[in-house]
Amino acid sequence: MIEQSAVARLGGVALLAGAVTGNAFAHGFAGKRFFPATLATDDPFVADELSLPTVSRRKTGANGDEPATLETDASVDFTKRITPTFGLGLGATYLSLKPDGGDPQRGFDNLAANAKYQFYESDEHETILSIGADWDIGNTGAKRTGADSFSTVTPTVFFGKGFGDLPEGLKYLRPFALTGTAGVAIPTRASTAAVDDSGNATTVQNPHVLNVGFAVEYSLLYLQSFVKDAGLPEPFNRMIPVVEIALQKPVDRGGGPTTGTVNPGVLWAGRTMQYGLEAIIPVNGTGGKTGVMFQIHFFLDDLFPRSIGKPLLD
Repeated sequence: MIEQSAVARLGGVALLAGAVTGNAFAHGFAGKRFFPATLATDDPFVADELSLPTVSRRKTGANGDEPATLETDASVDFTKRITPTFGLGLGATYLSLKPDGGDPQRGFDNLAANAKYQFYESDEHETILSIGADWDIGNTGAKRTGADSFSTVTPTVFFGKGFGDLPEGLKYLRPFALTGTAGVAIPTRASTAAVDDSGNATTVQNPHVLNVGFAVEYSLLYLQSFVKDAGLPEPFNRMIPVVEIALQKPVDRGGGPTTGTVNPGVLWAGRTMQYGLEAIIPVNGTGGKTGVMFQIHFFLDDLFPRSIGKPLLD
């Protein structure tokens, strides 16, 4: 006779399998750990995926001659695996800017492209390591929204670590996972000429910028599947509470303060898609007011495993 605890565990495993399709172990998995797609920081894995849309809204703080501005962003991001461990991506963002006392400005930001190579995975230790680069493509956006005329390339390292290998005495910490990124944004132009509101020519320095991001996650999917069946009903049994931190620090050419946001929220992972909702909290007083971010994310490798959702090269 199977013990009740074993039945609960088997039921939890079935729940996790039900959150994704049979081929989903190619999408953000390391052993039993499912790493969700995060909103404010990039995830560590390579996958066929589509974020459509990601919408954010917040009021930025005044900075020098720049007034406080209500900014609404709507973006789409698409990533395609070339091989099982190497992928390319492309993103576009439409901006709506409403400065205090000024005229609204609308238009696209610069296009963004990226490449990522996942070079390490440990199923036993629920670990993923990747390297990659983001490319903000200069002169592809609207100047009225502040799109740069130069490009910026950001080499980046990515990691993901689940804590399912903790001992039995710490089993309720096993659903925790940590993902993160670290990179340096390198502008293709050290400085650019600009004209202020009075018509005076000025030179703007373009510093290198250190970008660091972290996401702390607690997977209720993992809790139910591999720790203890807590009997959580839908939709709570597929939720992943998360706190993301995204920071930027100019390191030369005049530098500047550290800026960034803290983003607490929750993700819900379904069979072929994911929903995410997070607050946007600036880390310092000049960062403006608290905003909100929402995303619908599609797992293309689960939706179309035999066509556009599989790697181009095996």
